[in-house]
Amino acid sequence: MATINRPPQPALQYDVEVQKDGHIEFDVPFAAGARVVVFVIRKNDDQFHDLIDAAASSLDFWDNPLDDEDWNNA
Repeated sequence: MATINRPPQPALQYDVEVQKDGHIEFDVPFAAGARVVVFVIRKNDDQFHDLIDAAASSLDFWDNPLDDEDWNNA
């Protein structure tokens, strides 16, 4: 199977407020009729959520019984 090399696609981020009946509206820099994919996630107001998530996810590294056995017997 042939590999297709595509140029990277820049991601755009918009900070918008949900309007009445769950509608959102924003302008994009694409021509009319262009096909796009839209992902919608709720904004987390915690300014440090990404750092907290990264720190919590890396704690599993220390929970290693084989490593504990080596270090406890060193």
